Amino acid sequence: MIDNLILGFETALTPENILWCFIGVLMGTIIGLMPGLGSTTGVAILIPLTLALEPVTALIMLAGIYYGAQYGGTITSVLISTPGEAASVVTTLDGYQMARNGRAGAALAISAIGSFVAAIISLALLMALAPPLADLALNFGPVENLAIMILGLVIVVSFAGGSLARGLMMAAVGLLISTVGVATGFSDARFTFGNIDLLGGIPFVEVMIGLFALGEVLYQIRVGAAAPIRTRFRDMVITKSELKRSTGPILRGSGIGFLLGILPGAGSTLASFMSYGIEKKVSRNKHLFGKGAIEGVAAPEAANNAAANANFVPTLALGIPGGGTTAVLLGAFTIYGLQPGPLLFETQPTLVWGLLVSFFIGNVLLLILNLPLAPVFAQMLRIPYGYLYPIILLTSFIGAYSVSNNMFSVVLVLIFGIVGYIMKELDLPVAPLVLGLVLGPLFEKALVQTSALGQGSFGIMLESPISIGILLLAALLAFGPMVFGKLRARRKAAPGAAGTSAGAATGSDTEQDTEQDTESVESK
Repeated sequence: MIDNLILGFETALTPENILWCFIGVLMGTIIGLMPGLGSTTGVAILIPLTLALEPVTALIMLAGIYYGAQYGGTITSVLISTPGEAASVVTTLDGYQMARNGRAGAALAISAIGSFVAAIISLALLMALAPPLADLALNFGPVENLAIMILGLVIVVSFAGGSLARGLMMAAVGLLISTVGVATGFSDARFTFGNIDLLGGIPFVEVMIGLFALGEVLYQIRVGAAAPIRTRFRDMVITKSELKRSTGPILRGSGIGFLLGILPGAGSTLASFMSYGIEKKVSRNKHLFGKGAIEGVAAPEAANNAAANANFVPTLALGIPGGGTTAVLLGAFTIYGLQPGPLLFETQPTLVWGLLVSFFIGNVLLLILNLPLAPVFAQMLRIPYGYLYPIILLTSFIGAYSVSNNMFSVVLVLIFGIVGYIMKELDLPVAPLVLGLVLGPLFEKALVQTSALGQGSFGIMLESPISIGILLLAALLAFGPMVFGKLRARRKAAPGAAGTSAGAATGSDTEQDTEQDTESVESK
């Protein structure tokens, strides 16, 4: 292990590789700032530029684009509620509210710190456990993936806001939208109304840009543009208290992101949503989520970065892409004459360990590059919104068009922008709809495959220990808070009742104390 690390550092710390790693993370950050592009498109576009480089240098640069885009997408999510990356969608929920409260710098800073810590944790796990974790990932078939999707749908409860019924309704709408197009495992087209552009389904990126970016602009125009944020530079810097509150969420997000990242196809987006949902359940500041809770930024940012690194477990050890971007990187491996798989660690140790160590170097460069610039980026909010709106609209439409070079994508952005505006007017939660849209195709695929394996019976899910464990966790998350809340209320009510009877016997002073205790219990 130590020998492999030394080999990796010797490879990654050459001046040439450090330079291309820096170019990769810088370009990735810029690409992440552009809505609709994302790391997958950025890596695919820039592969031809790397053909003249050595394979290890080229892969170091492309990997830098991958995790650099994760942070670039965070910047626009926080500042203008426009996710540049799918994995940054959930960051808008609290990051944008922090920006509106004058804490944009703190939100961007904790994103950089959370991403860095998650990178260190996930890289340590990746280096130590890649082969056994690859074997574990092989044990996840359709049955286990269906259980993961059920767990994801249970997390919808955490995004429901004040009304569970509204949250579940919007999640159902998201699932319904995801059914548009050709059915998984079949050749029938659903809800396309004869439009060939809908055969492939409604793309997630266009929905995301419309709901968040255009919807927010339309709403702000209707209610009147908010005044530019006038805050001191020091108010935009993260405080010790916020750093302390973020420690637990970052650690939990790193673990959740890594576990989901090693599963082929799960991706960073699902990891960020799950991390946010679980954090909202366990946090002491539940009431602040959706209003600018720093935990709501730290947890998903750590999760999506950890998942991005963990995606390389199935990619390198099995030759199976962990997500969209790693699928493109898998193609880059073949271009360079390399074959990812179990033998890659033995046949190409210099390349593998040099690439893994470069993740650490790249995240250090990202921290150095972006942490001091977080308050500077936040100064953008001082610009009057009348000037910002045209910029947001222009980048949104250009980003949507660049996805497929088709005006239909722009039309979709307009449609879902209006939908996003209506949802804001009616105070309907956006996150459950997005989560339903993300999980829909994955859930349907796992559902069809599990049904085929069980010959129409889903009892097969109870034959897998892994599936049973995940379903038990889903049940605990769904019903645990309600059950524990009732038990806690009964435990607190019993001493209160005893205190009331004692107060009747001992006098008015004790009665007053008992009344205060009862009021305290009721308020809790």
